[in-house]
Amino acid sequence: MRILIVEDDPLLGEGLCMGLRKKGYAVDKATDGFQAIEMIEITEYDLIVLDLSLPNMSGWEILENVRAHDLEIRILILSAKSFVEDKIKGLDMGANDYLTKPFDFFELEARIRNLLRQKISLEESIIVYGSISLDSAKRIVKVGETPTKLTRKEFGILEYLIKNPEEVYSAEKLMEHVWDGDVDLFSNTFKYHMYSLRKKVADIDPTAAEMIQTLRGVGYCLSTKSMERGS
Repeated sequence: MRILIVEDDPLLGEGLCMGLRKKGYAVDKATDGFQAIEMIEITEYDLIVLDLSLPNMSGWEILENVRAHDLEIRILILSAKSFVEDKIKGLDMGANDYLTKPFDFFELEARIRNLLRQKISLEESIIVYGSISLDSAKRIVKVGETPTKLTRKEFGILEYLIKNPEEVYSAEKLMEHVWDGDVDLFSNTFKYHMYSLRKKVADIDPTAAEMIQTLRGVGYCLSTKSMERGS
């Protein structure tokens, strides 16, 4: 799950990023309204934690802009504006939740979990392709009837591929979905995680691992069709 933190306070913003990353989320951060809109346009986020008082463009404007194009992304307003009128306005404009500052991080994380559960419930929680099944809600992957333990990044790669079977995605696209924003696209990190994912599946069923395929110079896909394999 990928989260965008929109917060102009550098200490609070970095603290939220660190805390949520420790909980297993992929997290990006924007410090002003223009940057937030740019990031939302190029990256697919599951949830946005949104401050209202921002440079260049207010949180209200961001909320209005996002809801004009995307009704599914979860938005949690995190603001010092504590008047009931502000809360009503935020929720009426399309925010899914509203938490006032100061706040407890564990309450924030619980609210995020709840919003993401709601998002998952709107989708198919258990997805099956071939002999691989993935439960997004419980974060369980099985090959046949045998569960396999994946890292967060391996799970994220497989989740993206199994939700879009037989679609080819570049390493960059998959990394945008799973990694934090400061990832080095030219490192061997992605290839390592892809190799590890395949190996864990192959240890249970080599045939199932063959569905996780590489198209040389193009990208990766999950398919039962035979394709040319790369490294």
